[in-house]
Amino acid sequence: EAAAGLAPPRRMSVTPVRLREGASTQDELHRRASEGAPDGTAVVAQRQTAGRGSRGRGWDSPEGGLWLSVLWRPRPGDDPRLLSLRAGLAVAEVLDGVGGVPRVQLKWPNDVIVDGRKVGGLLCEARWLGAELSWVAIGLGLNVRNAPPADARMPAASLAEWRADLDPAALAAPMAEVLARLGGRGTLTAEELSAWRARDWLLGHRLCAPLAGVARGIDSLGGLRIETADGPRTVASGDASIVELA
Repeated sequence: EAAAGLAPPRRMSVTPVRLREGASTQDELHRRASEGAPDGTAVVAQRQTAGRGSRGRGWDSPEGGLWLSVLWRPRPGDDPRLLSLRAGLAVAEVLDGVGGVPRVQLKWPNDVIVDGRKVGGLLCEARWLGAELSWVAIGLGLNVRNAPPADARMPAASLAEWRADLDPAALAAPMAEVLARLGGRGTLTAEELSAWRARDWLLGHRLCAPLAGVARGIDSLGGLRIETADGPRTVASGDASIVELA
């Protein structure tokens, strides 16, 4: 049983719906959710024609990458606010288990980093009915065999640089399962904070955004802690941009 105050653990086996091509797995998942698709439904596309990242940015999604969305429906006691951070930790653990890839790091709030370059990102989109949360679509875009975008906002890479034999189709089911099982507690546990710190790519870097200062990790509510010239500050959301190593 779940400890007092914690959401019950989710245990499920997921078989993703596979599309040859689609505009966006997020949009397809939202459509299925609106029609009553069950918790844990997953959609994966070999290619997206209108993929998107955070803040409405376009996401290059050619064949060879993993373009996946998973449906997360809240249960009693669930809180969705930290899903993106927890999803990053789950994805990193799966990739570490693959072998042959340098240790995976995470860039707050939703980027997956290998060897200092972005290999993937996460996007959590909620849908509400009035004041009640109906569902969250958890999206994962991962460069596997595809050429990384040349115009990315930060240096990018594909996992094939280290493991040319990786198959995005084979990664879909294990990734979908860990994302479908995410808990929804409202604060990060000590174990989760320790796991994040061990992968925190921003830690110790000097930032120019969202505030000027030095990144000092995250707090239990998922906020980015920044040591500024005026003292410590915590930012709840936004993009982080690096100036140089502190």
